[in-house]
Amino acid sequence: QVQLVESGGGSVQAGGSLTLSCAVSGHIYTRNCMGWFRQAPGKEHEAIAALHSDGRTSYADSVKGRFTISKDNAKDTLYLQMNSLKPEDTATYYCAPQAGCSGGYCYTECIQNFDQWGQGTQVTVSS
Repeated sequence: QVQLVESGGGSVQAGGSLTLSCAVSGHIYTRNCMGWFRQAPGKEHEAIAALHSDGRTSYADSVKGRFTISKDNAKDTLYLQMNSLKPEDTATYYCAPQAGCSGGYCYTECIQNFDQWGQGTQVTVSS
């Protein structure tokens, strides 16, 4: 099981920004697909960003143009830059350093987390 520590969440006003970090045990440069998910109260996990090992990214329509997924192989850390935050972005955010779709694809429409969820980091956006 991969060990991971998600951080960077907090409370912000609408229009604000946050950067989430996910420190991962092991070498993330070997991973074909990684992603970020979020879970609002009473709802299932929602895939919002995916990063393929070749650099291609995929975003859910709800965050496209506002969120950016990236990684730092030297630090074994996955990031999610979130700008122009909205109240509907309020959720617990989880990283998934072992993720993907069947067939080796890496898109938010089909990405699944292949490992256990970490503790997540809470993001609260007030209007």
